[in-house]
Amino acid sequence: MTADPLTRPTRTPEEVRAFYDTHRTVRHYVTQADGSPLPLPAEHLDAILHAAQRAPTDATAQLYSFIRLVSPEVRARVAELTTNAHIATASEAFVVCLDVRRVGRVLEVAGQAVGHWPAIAVHFGIGDAVLAGQNLLTAAEMLGYQGCWIGGVLNGLEGILDLLELPAGVLPFAALTLGLPAEEPPLRPRLPRSLVVHEDRYQDGAVEELREAIQIMNPIAARGDRPGDWVRLLRAYFALGGSMEKREPGLVAALKRQGLWAGGE
Repeated sequence: MTADPLTRPTRTPEEVRAFYDTHRTVRHYVTQADGSPLPLPAEHLDAILHAAQRAPTDATAQLYSFIRLVSPEVRARVAELTTNAHIATASEAFVVCLDVRRVGRVLEVAGQAVGHWPAIAVHFGIGDAVLAGQNLLTAAEMLGYQGCWIGGVLNGLEGILDLLELPAGVLPFAALTLGLPAEEPPLRPRLPRSLVVHEDRYQDGAVEELREAIQIMNPIAARGDRPGDWVRLLRAYFALGGSMEKREPGLVAALKRQGLWAGGE
């Protein structure tokens, strides 16, 4: 007999909001006395990885892989390459990759020729990787842990490709750390919903709406005694001469190296 969905255990809207309001980006974790990572109980890790694999996926292909960082030496090197020291001290650390290699190998084993679709590979591979990674993080938060998505893999892509021996068709999207939090960051603001949720068609925010959004977001950029200045943070990443421009050549080179470049020369 099929269960009536209305009789299944549910959460109230207030409970859902409260759960997601507990989310924090945490970089400092409880460690063992010697500073080494505090292992997760085996059943917790199993449940977290189960959740990751239950993520939606395009065309059933599961176009992602997780590289679980276990060796202290590998962790230390990835921490160095990404400039994110907490990779070495988190209870668990992963490199979340798009992976179109495996589906190609499945086709070859089944006697089928693999098509050429590098742009599609990046589109759906990143989508699958993010969906699985966020499932993993949400499951960890349900068990009382916190974590951090790490875009700093772009700081050392070539070294990460070599260190983790990632073959063609596999590309790191981000790293992801988990553990018991040893810090209590404040709840970070988000943009007004009217700028993010559009009805029927895309709408540019009015100048005054954008100025208001800057004021709302300013606290996210506060650092110690320095007042929050969101534009300063965005400028450092996305403005002319910012870090995203500096990362761009490395990402293009990695896409080409991994057979995932669909642009011109």
